[in-house]
Amino acid sequence: MLTVRSLPTHEVPPARLADIRALLDAAFRGDPDGDFDDDDWAHTIGGLHVIVLEDGLVVAHAALVSRTIEVDGRPFRTGYVEGVATLPHRKGEGLGTLAMEPITAQIRLAEELGVLGTGAYRFYERLGWERWRGPSYVRRHDGSVERTAEDDDGLMVLRTGPSAAIDLTSPITCDDRPGDCW
Repeated sequence: MLTVRSLPTHEVPPARLADIRALLDAAFRGDPDGDFDDDDWAHTIGGLHVIVLEDGLVVAHAALVSRTIEVDGRPFRTGYVEGVATLPHRKGEGLGTLAMEPITAQIRLAEELGVLGTGAYRFYERLGWERWRGPSYVRRHDGSVERTAEDDDGLMVLRTGPSAAIDLTSPITCDDRPGDCW
């Protein structure tokens, strides 16, 4: 029996957080962009987790964390999606969709913009996400802005509310953080 639970990080029991981390490690092991590391984990916690359980086992997960993302110099309160994964042997069963539907709904309800990085465009497009077509940047801790061309092809956005009319070819900028900035 499948169960979908949405919980903020502080309400997720430590053993369940360990289960989520194990799922993410298994799902990204051997990924061409690199395995799931401690920086990726740090990016995943501190927000909302959607956990798909089957008989108590974590079979899929997605997280939503708060960030400020600028589009063409305008800051947006952004729901940033992290840690989306399904057990490798369970891919294609709709479990990832079960995790992402509440995340997408939460962004539409409470955020000004949704952003995520991926190569799985078709999966997210089915849920209303769009590929970003403009240049990407990161604002470093010293205030300088640096081009992140390697991330251009992997960004997707969910336009909602104040961001509904943004131009998908505009520059998009995130703040720096340890590990991958996007």
